[in-house]
Parts: sequence; structure tokens; C-alpha cells
Amino acid sequence: MQLQLTSPLDMHLHLRENSMLQNVAPLSSKTFSGALIMPNTLPPITTKEMLLAYKKEILEATKEDNFTPYMTLFFSSSYDYNFLKSLKDDLLAIKLYPAGITTNSEGGVAEFNIEQLRPTLEAMSALDIPLCIHGESSGFVMDREAEFIPIYKELASAFPNLKIIMEHITTAAATKALLEHKNLYATITLHHLYTTLDDLAGGMLQPHLFCKPIAKRPEDREALLNLALNAHPKVMFGSDSAPHPKSAKEAPGCAAGVFTAPIALQALAELFEKYNKLDNLQTFVSDNAQKIYKITPPKKEVVLVKKEFRVPKSYGDVVPFLANQTLRWSIQ
Repeated sequence: MQLQLTSPLDMHLHLRENSMLQNVAPLSSKTFSGALIMPNTLPPITTKEMLLAYKKEILEATKEDNFTPYMTLFFSSSYDYNFLKSLKDDLLAIKLYPAGITTNSEGGVAEFNIEQLRPTLEAMSALDIPLCIHGESSGFVMDREAEFIPIYKELASAFPNLKIIMEHITTAAATKALLEHKNLYATITLHHLYTTLDDLAGGMLQPHLFCKPIAKRPEDREALLNLALNAHPKVMFGSDSAPHPKSAKEAPGCAAGVFTAPIALQALAELFEKYNKLDNLQTFVSDNAQKIYKITPPKKEVVLVKKEFRVPKSYGDVVPFLANQTLRWSIQ
């Protein structure tokens, strides 16, 4: 049995920098036609020069493959219309992080004051530049996404022409809010479709499942599955694949991030097959993103075959999701 995917896209990807980028970037470019690259590097991507230099580094690391890195800027309320217009051909979106909420986000937005954000968001609206948001408050960890939903709604109402992407949603509440505003869209990860908090901490602690936002309850996963498996037009695949060296994961102060990039398509195929929804996988991993972002990625045909694939225990010094487990699908 075979499954052919055309130009699969990962619309939320972390590649880090330097040796880590050299290790993980080819693992995405091998099987994906393109990816939306997150800007929370050290330091974060905030200027045209930094963006172009980062893109050049990615292209050099992935030069063996037909792959487009779609670039983002780290949000700042200092960006004006002229600055953003000068970058329009070089970036696809801008990523907003609440300050200190996740890896390398200390320079994010400390206070969501609509009037302070208005000049930049209006410029983005006028230039049709989508806003991607890591939507969490600083409250109790299981409630952070739900507590952020009123901000999503306020932004969607205040800027009706601004396309807002609710990144890596994890709750039933978020899936409901997504449908209430025409300018809200969302990415859904592989690991949030597979796991709940019980998988992370119900028995022995599993550090390689620790991420932000944290996995939630079974009913939350069911709500995500309902949208993803049916390829709802408002959702698309975004892995939020976030590599950290094993020494940073299996340690006190465990780094947040799940590394899924090299096994994402195989694991998605297994999941969609389980629910008899394989016909919807193409739409979830490519077609919806092309429509939402108005992009035409490089043509790439990826063929998956019904052949067992043993997930490696590591890729370099990074431990992947489902390490040492056997999947029923392989990349041809």
C-alpha cells in the first residue's frame, strides 16, 4: 500500500542555529516542501539583515533538497509600515510571544495593550502579513491557553482584516474559539494529537514529551483530532518540532520542546489510517496551509509505503518523539 503526498508543509518549525541547525534542518527538508521557520533564536530575528542571514544559513544546510524556508520576524511594536513593506518579499509572517512564556521569548510582549500594539498590527493588516501567536498566559500551566483566549478574541475583533494564527492549540476551548472569528486560524502538532498530560507525567516522568504548551486532557486531544482528521479548512499541520540536546532534556530544568520533524509524516499517516481518514492527510499537511497563507510551495512528491519503520533512538544528540518505537509507515 502506498500514500502519495504532494508538497507537504510544516507551518511551525524550530531549526535553532549553528551545529544544531546543520543537524536538524536536512531532516525537515528531506520530506517537506517548505516550513514556516520560527524566529526565537539567540538573539531573536528582528531585522532584515538577521532574517536574510538566517535564511541563507538554512538554505545552505538544506541545499540537497527542494525546500523553501518561509521566514518570520520576532514581533515588536516598534515595527512600522515602511519597515514591514521593505520586508514584504522576504517574510511570510510575524510571530508574537508573550514575554518569557517559552524558549527564548524573554523579549516578547509583556502587556497586551491594544493601543500600544495597534500601529504594527494595522500595518500588518494593510500589508496582508499574518500574525502568529504563542497563546498562553503566565497562569497555572493547565489553564494558560484558556486564559489567553480572550486576547485572541479581542485581537480578532479589533483587527478584522488581520489573519491571526493560533499556534499549536491544545484545548477544546481553543478549538471552539477558532470557529467564532473568520480571521482566526490554527496549527496543530503531531505530539498534541498523540499525547495527553498522562503520557508526560502519569507514570515515570517522560522529559522528551515536555513542551509548551503542555499536553492537556483526553477531551482536549479529542477536540484536536476532530479538526485535524477532518482537515477543517481553518487548521493546518505545524509540528512545533523543537530540538534540544539530550543533555538539556534529561536534566534538572528540562528544556521545553518535542522533536518530531523526521518522523512526522510517518506518524501522521499511522494516525489518520487508524481513524480511516487517510484521504484527508494531504489537505491537513499541505492544501489548507497553501490557502491560508496564499503560498505555492515547491513541487515535491513524497511517497509513504506500508512498511515498518523503527524510529531511531536519536538523531545526533537529539532524541525524537516515539524514539525506539515502530511505526507502520515509512518514507519510500
